[in-house]
Amino acid sequence: MTLYKAPLDDQRFALFDVLGAEAVLTQLQGGEGHTRDLLDAVLEEAGKLSEQVLAPTNAPGDEEGCRFDKAARAVTTPKGFKEAFRAFSEGGWAGLTMAEEFGGQALPSVMGIATSEMFQSGNLSWSLYPLLSEGACHALELHGTDDQRHTYLKPIVAGQWTGTMCLTEPQAGSDLGLLKTRAEPGANGSYKISGTKIFISAGDHDLAENIIHLVLARLPDAPAGSRGISMFIVPKFKVNADGSLGERNNAYPGAIEHKMGIRGSATCVMNFDEAEGVLIGQPHKGLAAMFTMMNAARLSVGLQGLALSERALQNSLNYARERLQSRSLSGPKFPDKPADNLLVQPDVRRMLLTQRAFVEGSRALIMYAALQTDIEARGTDEASRQKAGELLAFLIPIAKGVVTELAQECTKEALQIYGGHGFIVENGVEQFVRDARIITLYEGTTGIQAADLLGRKILQLKGVGLQHFLGEIGAFCKQHAADEALRPYVGQLGALAKEWGELTLKLAQRVQSNPEELGAAANDYLYYSGYITLAYFWAKAVAAAEKSAQQAGFKQAKRDTAAFYFARILPRIHLHKAAIEAGVETLPAIA
Repeated sequence: MTLYKAPLDDQRFALFDVLGAEAVLTQLQGGEGHTRDLLDAVLEEAGKLSEQVLAPTNAPGDEEGCRFDKAARAVTTPKGFKEAFRAFSEGGWAGLTMAEEFGGQALPSVMGIATSEMFQSGNLSWSLYPLLSEGACHALELHGTDDQRHTYLKPIVAGQWTGTMCLTEPQAGSDLGLLKTRAEPGANGSYKISGTKIFISAGDHDLAENIIHLVLARLPDAPAGSRGISMFIVPKFKVNADGSLGERNNAYPGAIEHKMGIRGSATCVMNFDEAEGVLIGQPHKGLAAMFTMMNAARLSVGLQGLALSERALQNSLNYARERLQSRSLSGPKFPDKPADNLLVQPDVRRMLLTQRAFVEGSRALIMYAALQTDIEARGTDEASRQKAGELLAFLIPIAKGVVTELAQECTKEALQIYGGHGFIVENGVEQFVRDARIITLYEGTTGIQAADLLGRKILQLKGVGLQHFLGEIGAFCKQHAADEALRPYVGQLGALAKEWGELTLKLAQRVQSNPEELGAAANDYLYYSGYITLAYFWAKAVAAAEKSAQQAGFKQAKRDTAAFYFARILPRIHLHKAAIEAGVETLPAIA
């Protein structure tokens, strides 16, 4: 059994000291009551739920997995999942950030991110059930009619129902223009949905009384490709006019996937055989509506990388403190014991500091992105809302693509610290490695995030989000130019921001001459951007630590980790810059 302690101190530091969240949130429309006292109380309760209810179900849920009854065409979740979901729903967590008119608490998105981090650390597989519901809620809220919002949102917000995203088909993965699911007009404005969807997280389960599937399909007059996709609401049980449940709809799981990780999450093959559905949004505009869910989901998947890395760090650090093995290279540090602990070994400290640098830097990045969501939605002026939206769009592929890749490194280093004991199932750390593997794949692979960052956010959108971010870094460096504690960082950070802009301009010119350069450079450009982004947040962390009321040990740990990051991690950008500059000619055709 692995341990988990909600990282409340570091969450509060990132939110309130580094990002100044209280001042930001209380100045937004409807944010007068979003004070630190309220937000602190919410974090405290989320920590208790994660530690006491969710974390104990993690390893047993992985071992048991979900079960599919082929005759009944139904999925059963692992023991304890239903009780955890009931506690989650009764605590009001399903509607934490939703509007009050639908039964939600209307708290800011950044609080949804902060609490979700703890739920995902507690049990990532379990957390996927409410995560998909959250995405469905956003799509319904933005694209549904008034009747649809009141019919479907309130039960989901109450935790009575859940939601899914049904995109992928056997022949259509990331290229949704190839999907074949059909939608034929039916009676009373309804449609008959027929087709097969695969890899549907939470496609069927026993946690809630109904499941609302949001399904992409083609109308009979649909144009070819992605321009011909519409979105439909297809409930597991049909919903009567008064909101009560009717007969079973013809939307059934055909199987569940047997997976490398997240085994407690029901990943279903879903079969729709003339299932009754209703159109949501405009005909042939379903892909745009689905991206409402997808962008939020991508940030949440980046958060999953942080959540797994946090738990891996906690357990490998605890193991390194307790495991007695060999002696320090400079002589015994615990002469009264048969051996020193692993922390005396410089390479073990390197692995732990790498994890800490990625965990705490990623936390600031993801919370910063979530704050932009709140500013975009409730800023008091159009200019601030637009800027926040542009910053958010720029940061999402970094938060998703880079943070999930760094989680591979964090979980790997955690297992390495355990040595052979990490390879043994009973010790639990190998589950983090397996669970982390999916997060670089779903909601768009790392390659897709890289192409989105360079191809769309930089080239198509003229790099407006990057310009905002570089401007912020420049202002920070100028503000702290004379700050002794920041001296090791601001000069280097300012120079890198200038280099980032120049490299981007040169790359854009090369892509204009040869479009293949985009694909050749995108992955390295994503990492290059990610490492500088984390450097900025580590510099901000040092600045915040100097002024904070945190204990001396906490502040020194921030200084030490920032110094480690700048000395040993940030230089990786030179490798990625060299690869970017090498060009497409170094990637010859393969027979």
